[in-house]
Amino acid sequence: MSFRYYYADRVREKMPEYRGTDEELQDAIDDLSLLYQSAIREVETKLQILSDDFDKKHSYMPIHHVHSRLKTIESIMEKAVRYGIEDPINNIDQIKREIMDIAGVRVVCNYEEDLRTMARLLIDQEDISFIREKDYTNNPKPSGYRSLHVVIAVPVYLVNRKKMVPVEVQFRSIAMDAWASLEHELRYKNKGKLSQDIVDTLKECAETLHNVDERLSHIRHKVLNDESEYSNY
Repeated sequence: MSFRYYYADRVREKMPEYRGTDEELQDAIDDLSLLYQSAIREVETKLQILSDDFDKKHSYMPIHHVHSRLKTIESIMEKAVRYGIEDPINNIDQIKREIMDIAGVRVVCNYEEDLRTMARLLIDQEDISFIREKDYTNNPKPSGYRSLHVVIAVPVYLVNRKKMVPVEVQFRSIAMDAWASLEHELRYKNKGKLSQDIVDTLKECAETLHNVDERLSHIRHKVLNDESEYSNY
């Protein structure tokens, strides 16, 4: 997940416009890796503690699994260009200010209703700074994609400084994640292009899975209301 295989000489081969020394470039790469990988660890640890405490209090773990990723150097630079950042390899400080998803954490929950619960518990922590939210659960993208995206800043404590580092956290149900992963794979295999017929079919599948999510939540509440004292959390 880190940039451990990125070395200044290799990066310079692809981005010869860098104006500093190899030592300065390597330091910038290593700093990015340390900051954002550490931020991911902070978020993963917070989520694990929340899930464990939720299980202790309610005998239920809302998080099915967590996946994280760190954007590659190439991906960061490509996005910087799309954001209008000129000469991005020489403006890494601007990149860190403006690009909020260099570090990403995907939280896959058992049920759609768990997404908002876990997002709120994470955002409400006193050392977390809330930046923004995009809710695609009730307002899916035209493709059918559903998810809850939250951008937060978490503290990373280094030897002689503290840095607040942004992390994009995506909350999905199992059904949402299955659809998004398969849709992404199909686009990747076809170089991002799909026929309109396939696009329409995928959107129908997304809607079907959303209906399944709602039905499973309904079943869950019927079972909890009938059999469990932990139904009102």
